[in-house]
Amino acid sequence: MAWKPSAVVRFIRPYPSSAKTALVETDAGQGYLKAMGAPEGPHTLASEVVAIQLAHWLGLPTFEWSIIPVDDQVEIPFVDKDGNEVGKADRGPAFITKAEEGGTWSGRKADLERLDNQHDLTRLVIFDTWLLNCDRYRAFDNKGRPRVRENKDNVFMSSEEASEGRFRLKAMDHTHCFTCGGEWTRRLSHRDTIKDERVFGLFPIFRSFMDLTVARDTTNKLGGISRDFVGEVFQTVPPEWEVSGEVVQAATTLIVERAKFVSESIVDKIWPRNLPFPEAAGEWEAET
Repeated sequence: MAWKPSAVVRFIRPYPSSAKTALVETDAGQGYLKAMGAPEGPHTLASEVVAIQLAHWLGLPTFEWSIIPVDDQVEIPFVDKDGNEVGKADRGPAFITKAEEGGTWSGRKADLERLDNQHDLTRLVIFDTWLLNCDRYRAFDNKGRPRVRENKDNVFMSSEEASEGRFRLKAMDHTHCFTCGGEWTRRLSHRDTIKDERVFGLFPIFRSFMDLTVARDTTNKLGGISRDFVGEVFQTVPPEWEVSGEVVQAATTLIVERAKFVSESIVDKIWPRNLPFPEAAGEWEAET
């Protein structure tokens, strides 16, 4: 973590997201903060800290991030979609990412064509499927029934570190990895969760950007993840976020064993029967 703000000095703006995100000024510049006290509970913060490190390990560009204390010096209100105040941040450690120039994806193919790192679209789909991220794109509900969920706001196109007039895709917002925003329990290591067959993150418009070589390189790395590394990642989760030792063990099992499962199965799901992608895409649409 190269970016290390130590204090929130000013509240700027609230957002009515499920995590009750707030734009704040820190002693190291502006950042987007997710604090304790939001309705979905502290495990969504743990999801952010764990997932952003796993994304970086997998090779995805991510925001700079840190854990920062929230105290009584600056009040951080939560708001609903109508702008009504519905609570405020609790004291304690919060997750924060450094603000960057850029914006969220419009949904247009032309914007994806302006990415310097189009190859990372393939990596992002593999990442979302690995960590069961239900909050970028899915074509089903929690019971597997057809129900499209598109959240283009979770596809960020950064103008920093990009060529002039172009953008760089960055992985963002991982509160809904693992449990779709629910509490973490020992059931994380349940076989049905590890072997979940669904593909996450594959917006239909992403399909023409899928790169088989990138997919194979990414799955080769994914299959080599170690429990020791995942254990080190969990050591960065503050105890105030109430992730018990037994839940850490269950989550570690999920991450490692699902990595192996996804590494062995994702290519055939994106490219059915290993056909070249343009021909396979139409067949995939017909089957889903």
